[in-house]
Amino acid sequence: MTKIFTKLFLVILFLVISFIGYFSLVGFETKRFNKQIKDNLKGVDPKLDIKLNEVKIILDLFNLNINAKTLGSTISYDNELLDIELIKSNLSLVNLLNKEFSLSNLFISTKSIKLKDVIGFIRAIEKDNKTKLLILENFISKGYLIADISLNFNEQGKIKKDIKINGFVKDGSINLLNKMSIDKINFIFETNDKDLNINDLEFSYENLNFSSKKIQFINKKKSFSIEGQIDNNDFYVSEEILKNFLNPILKIDLKKLRFSSENKFFLEINDKFKILDYEIKSLLDLKEASIKNILNTKNIFPNSQTDINFKNHQAELIYQKNYFFVKGQGDILIQKNFDTVDYKIKKTKDTNLFNIKLNLSDNPITFDFLDYKIDDKTEATLIFDGKHIKDKSLSFKNIQFKSGSDLIDIDNLKLTNDFKIMSMKSANLKFTDNQDKKNIFQIKNIKEDYILLGNVFNANKLINDLIFDDIKDNKIFNEDLNLKIDIKKVYLHDEHKVYDLKGNLDFKDNKIVGANISSNFNENEKINFTIITNNDQKVTTFFSDQAKPFVQKFNFIKGFEKGSLDFYSIKSNKTSNSKLKIYDFKLKKLPVLTKILTLASLQGIADLLSGEGIGFSEFEMNFENSDKLMTINEIYAIGPAISILMEGYIEPKKLVSLRGTLVPATTINKAIGSIPIIGDILVGKKTGEGVFGVSFKIKGPPKKLESSVNPIKTLTPRFITRTLEKIKKN
Repeated sequence: MTKIFTKLFLVILFLVISFIGYFSLVGFETKRFNKQIKDNLKGVDPKLDIKLNEVKIILDLFNLNINAKTLGSTISYDNELLDIELIKSNLSLVNLLNKEFSLSNLFISTKSIKLKDVIGFIRAIEKDNKTKLLILENFISKGYLIADISLNFNEQGKIKKDIKINGFVKDGSINLLNKMSIDKINFIFETNDKDLNINDLEFSYENLNFSSKKIQFINKKKSFSIEGQIDNNDFYVSEEILKNFLNPILKIDLKKLRFSSENKFFLEINDKFKILDYEIKSLLDLKEASIKNILNTKNIFPNSQTDINFKNHQAELIYQKNYFFVKGQGDILIQKNFDTVDYKIKKTKDTNLFNIKLNLSDNPITFDFLDYKIDDKTEATLIFDGKHIKDKSLSFKNIQFKSGSDLIDIDNLKLTNDFKIMSMKSANLKFTDNQDKKNIFQIKNIKEDYILLGNVFNANKLINDLIFDDIKDNKIFNEDLNLKIDIKKVYLHDEHKVYDLKGNLDFKDNKIVGANISSNFNENEKINFTIITNNDQKVTTFFSDQAKPFVQKFNFIKGFEKGSLDFYSIKSNKTSNSKLKIYDFKLKKLPVLTKILTLASLQGIADLLSGEGIGFSEFEMNFENSDKLMTINEIYAIGPAISILMEGYIEPKKLVSLRGTLVPATTINKAIGSIPIIGDILVGKKTGEGVFGVSFKIKGPPKKLESSVNPIKTLTPRFITRTLEKIKKN
């Protein structure tokens, strides 16, 4: 009997062990738990339903659980369906023995589902964000999702907040408002009740490929933050993308862009999708870029191009709310050849701080107002260190130009938005100009006055600007100012120089309205220049014991020697009436006059003009300037060999039109000596004796003047009158 019970016990034990082993290793398929699982889910939400196939159960003896799983199910909510690959759950063995069924957890693995279907399903469940999810659903055009969802239930059968969802999105696409799209979206994700992590993200925007190792979404009480990294490899951005996307953001006219970058970013967004805070940090490898040149830089960079091009730039960028910073270096093309540039720019609200260093080696640079230029083979550096306040001013802490021993150093220069000078603390200049003249001087601001002082200064350019003031119109000052001058040596023209130049210039509305300058060539020869303005009338006087330095500025006069100069002008209502007198001088070369003398068969005088020169005791010119037209009322020159009377007009760089009378001095003396017999003077006593000289015309563009000559038999009363006046004065 004992043996029977023993055998029976062993058989039962074997069967139990076999059942437990089979139950633990292989398991059973049943539909017994289908209703209970459905009821548990409906306990979460009555609209939530599930269609289950047979459930396979496996015993977990060590944890006193039964593992249940089923394949090929469907979950629905309010007629929105999701296809499920796998559903798993752990059932408490103790509860089942006590005839109590409750889910402690639920694991759901989906099939490959369309993203639009997922959003639609979530929108059906979600009670508070239906509108936002509908907008999101409309933006998503395609894509698929596979996810593993892990749910835990409390004792009341409610889902706990520790929901975990893992999965990946493949081949997603989002439509943007500008009719473009983000395509080829692929990533792995992990999410719980608060956070979402996206790993190995890849996406494409207009065939531009981006990637990210990790992006993290953190849910807060009334907002959520996004932070991570997005990188891109070398790619070229088309002009259409720049026009539609980047240009409106950067507010510059980008025409071409090719770069790669590493970008770390942070965004904080509230529950209404408004950006509260952000930060972007980028390492930029700029292969090439092109922007439209909106600056008028011809006066500094003579070969300026319509576009500014960048190449091989390495830059660091930080972009935050009310803050932008960029630091980098690379090649820049402003003119015909690439130079290099180092830059640092910081923007806070309406203020931009900048430090830019241009290293020039293959391009020319000019400072026209200083008559200075370097060629494209000379190395130089140009530094701008300053700040710009929006709609207010542009100020430079320092501007420095250096090329070899040449130095221009300007401190605390403040400009208006239209680049007019508001103020300047000082400027130190040491350079050799285009005429190979050394300049060493400085400008200082003391109270309301500016002082120009130094050892040597080439005033050739300044004198040209003063002489041709009616033509030039350089509006560089924003306010009126007084400039005091004290320079030891000043070059006037070529090797002509004066010493101890002192005085002052008063500027009003960028015009010189007052001047009193004096200097000396030597102990006995002086120079004086004055301007006095009274209401709308401006009176200018200029006297120099040496005329040559100033007459030589008129390039058509060659071989001018000796002489003194006296100039007087009255300007009113944009019209000036002037008188220029030059005394006791000699001319050796005057191409037009030589041609006239040759045509008139006055070869002896023509030879004299080409050789020793023709002397004049006095030259007087009365002329009027109005707008860009010079009207010459009279030019009269008298000398021992020849006298000239002339009138006409000149349009600078366009047209010269002059006519006049030229008479040898011997004929004049004969005529003047015969004044008592008026008829004999005008007609002559014998045939041929009535030819006194020639009349002539000069007309044409300044560089292509043509002249014509006609012999005259009588002198005009005007010529005789002017000659008599000069003779009486002498």
